[in-house]
Amino acid sequence: MILAQFIVFLILILLGARLGGIGVAFAGGASVLALAFMGATPGDLPMQVIVFIMVVIYAASAMQAAGGVEYLVDLTDRLLRAHPKYLALLVPMVTHLLTFAASTGQVSFATMPVIVEVAKGNNIRPTRSLSVGVAGSLLVITASPISAAVVFLSTQLEDGNTGWTFIDLILVSIPATFLGIMVTARRRRDVGYLKIWSWVPVR
Repeated sequence: MILAQFIVFLILILLGARLGGIGVAFAGGASVLALAFMGATPGDLPMQVIVFIMVVIYAASAMQAAGGVEYLVDLTDRLLRAHPKYLALLVPMVTHLLTFAASTGQVSFATMPVIVEVAKGNNIRPTRSLSVGVAGSLLVITASPISAAVVFLSTQLEDGNTGWTFIDLILVSIPATFLGIMVTARRRRDVGYLKIWSWVPVR
């Protein structure tokens, strides 16, 4: 039965991916209904997580409407153009900070065209900076205090009486994600960056 449920779920998700856009959301809902008809018991709605997702969406929308995203992109453009030699260092720091503040990687993705333009203008391969920048924007979601992932995990830890609180979680995840993405960026072969991080061993 579990195998049959998995196959049905996979077929519906693939169908949604083929439709694209809102079809993915409808496919997810259809898969839940299909699994319920096949005997699976749906869990309780994670209302706290849903509310936080709605808050983040509203905040990001308000920032977009007020011109905040364009302002942040402009600041990023100025920073990268002023120090193109350290692109591999600055890109993950910028995307990490933007996602940390907004709790969604969509804000940092707006800087990708700027990163590509600065890299090409200085004869630097953009793939290096883009890959570590995207990784940084996704990884820090687990450290943003207002992200749904952190809220859900902290709730589970507190309900399980593990001794971990919300503050304990972000005190660990914030430096861990930042140091992790910086070490990853260190392995990129940008000359100016290697001069700064030459003390970090590379295996």
